[in-house]
Amino acid sequence: MTTTLAPAETRPALTRGGLSTVLLGAALAPIDLFIVNVALPTINADLHTTTATLEWIVAGYGIAFALLLVVGGRLGDAFGHRRVFSLGLAAFTLTSLVCGIAPTAGVLVAARVAQGAAVVLMVPQVLSIIQATTTGEQRSRMIGYYGATGGIAMVVGQLLGGVLVSADLAGSGWRPIFLVNVPIGVLGLVLARRLLPETRARNPLGMDGWGTGLLGLTLLTLLVPLMEGRALGWPAWCWVLLAAFPFAAAAFVTVERRLEARGVTPLLPPSLVRMPSVGRGLSVAVPFFAGFGGFLFVYALVLQDGLHLGPLASGLALTPMAVAFLVMSLLSSRFVARLGHHVIVLGTTVQVLGLLMLIGAVLLSWPDVTVLALTPGMLVTGAGQGLAGPTLVRVVLSRVPAESAGAGSGMLTTTQQSSLALGVATLGTLFVALTGTWGVAGALLLVTGVQAVMMVGVAVSARRLPDPRG
Repeated sequence: MTTTLAPAETRPALTRGGLSTVLLGAALAPIDLFIVNVALPTINADLHTTTATLEWIVAGYGIAFALLLVVGGRLGDAFGHRRVFSLGLAAFTLTSLVCGIAPTAGVLVAARVAQGAAVVLMVPQVLSIIQATTTGEQRSRMIGYYGATGGIAMVVGQLLGGVLVSADLAGSGWRPIFLVNVPIGVLGLVLARRLLPETRARNPLGMDGWGTGLLGLTLLTLLVPLMEGRALGWPAWCWVLLAAFPFAAAAFVTVERRLEARGVTPLLPPSLVRMPSVGRGLSVAVPFFAGFGGFLFVYALVLQDGLHLGPLASGLALTPMAVAFLVMSLLSSRFVARLGHHVIVLGTTVQVLGLLMLIGAVLLSWPDVTVLALTPGMLVTGAGQGLAGPTLVRVVLSRVPAESAGAGSGMLTTTQQSSLALGVATLGTLFVALTGTWGVAGALLLVTGVQAVMMVGVAVSARRLPDPRG
């Protein structure tokens, strides 16, 4: 994804209303990721799903997001960013409606995958529109607003999900968490038509059909057996898919290398991965974001099914983490100015401390653990995540050339979303597998301990990362 800018004097202006419109689109994607976590037990009770299906409700959205993100950016470059943004918002609105009225778990999973595909038409256009319509300090300020949007969306998603499910409007249970997107989406479409200028790249890149297909095959050969294997008793086809995974991954890498050697920009350029900041940064990003995705999934189930908290109380229990994440992510640039990449070491160390505090709260009070008892651990965990996550993003992109900024961002986000889905598949499946023999408390303690060990590994690996300050 790349956007060739017009000269400053010919650029269309982005008004405050236009910025608010694109940030609304940027916020809907993470809100819909976090809002679902609070509703998972209610969805399970209503649709009589399995844990594997719940994993697909979360991970299917992320897989579609990861797979098609770069494609969505290139479509915007080719056909116009406002046009593709509006198309994505319309599709997101429609798929949200289908999610909200889904009669079965299978329909809900399919609609969630389609919703993730709609998001990738919308989200990449946000930075493209900002980049094409602003310069200098104004651009830096607006990108800062964009960065804060993810943290705010995390807070809003947890609280809004709890409020909507608890309200049980007209006996609708979990369905308003999706239906609320419909009027918001319609409003966004009206605003986009009136307030957003049309921009597009002068020299848009073509599509990498082979790369996209092979990346999808690689993700599915890994994630499908991990999510379905335990529930189905590990049939032979699960092992066949797992055995095919390294071959699919190798084929993807080979195709991408050949395309780049021919002068074609592939889906995920291998030359970027060879850069220490990108290659090492992404190797650290995988366990970091996998741990984050698994943590949210497991705790969403434990808070309601294990501690028997209602949806609103569950949302409130997770909110301190989200608030701390938002605050520390906004402050992380100040820490980076002084400590550089060591902020990741600091952040993951703080996160490990928070996870240990949560383990202590469970050991001391189970099964009478209260929201208040969990709050200190959630705050410290969120603060560590807020320090490490944004800094990791800065490290990965710090040495990417300007002409490859879109490809670098696409590669990072693809890795992030794939890792979130991987965390749900692995830690979520591990938690469910252990509850039968260890009980909910024992499974929670072990999974939290595994995540703490993963973060120790991230802290150790992060010491070798390049300094984002140059």
